[in-house]
Amino acid sequence: MATKLAKRVAKTREGIDRNKQYTLAEAIAMLKERAVAKFDETIEVAMNLGVDPRHADQMVRGVANLPNGTGREVRVAVFAKGDKADEAKAAGADIVGAEDLVETVQKGEINFDRCVATPDMMPLVGRLGKILGPRGLMPNPKVGTVTPDVAAAVKASKGGAVEFRVEKAGIVHAGVGKASFDAQAIEENVRAFADAVIKAKPSGAKGNYVQRVALTSTMGPGIKIDPSTLSAA
Repeated sequence: MATKLAKRVAKTREGIDRNKQYTLAEAIAMLKERAVAKFDETIEVAMNLGVDPRHADQMVRGVANLPNGTGREVRVAVFAKGDKADEAKAAGADIVGAEDLVETVQKGEINFDRCVATPDMMPLVGRLGKILGPRGLMPNPKVGTVTPDVAAAVKASKGGAVEFRVEKAGIVHAGVGKASFDAQAIEENVRAFADAVIKAKPSGAKGNYVQRVALTSTMGPGIKIDPSTLSAA
């Protein structure tokens, strides 16, 4: 079995120069050709940034709205009461609640991928910081998940809104579509993500901000991209 896997991995890497930076279009074409798994592989982009996230003025965080969606079903939970709860349900939220939802999460039942809250609910939701925080699910006004406009937040989450946050090594990454997407849709999504990351450049970032970029699929190879080809211009 291991030999079979090794052969498949080797085959996906054939024809790729690991030291070369390809254009975004070339990288997408190569990944799509090599996405031969029995499931619809996720396309991921990773960007190495010239920042040190240990310093507050070099933290990179935000939301990218992917024009063609992520290709995966996103389950959204909303902490809200009254009319706002009704708005969230009407917008397609999967789970809506207040104290009852807090209790559910405290029991370890987290059946959602994104979390939204109205501002008045944050004293309650704050109790869940140690549970939701490490999972990247804590609502935050900076990324639009603490808002009175719950309907818009739910629709964005269900559509193509992808949160990003730089890791210790200075890397941000996200799923930007599926291998079954056409090349143009993937390209538009990658550009939208890169644009959001570039716009989120912190004040403390000096020198070359976007240092390295790579594109990969779930079972495919990592392909280096020339950062200059990320711009639509």
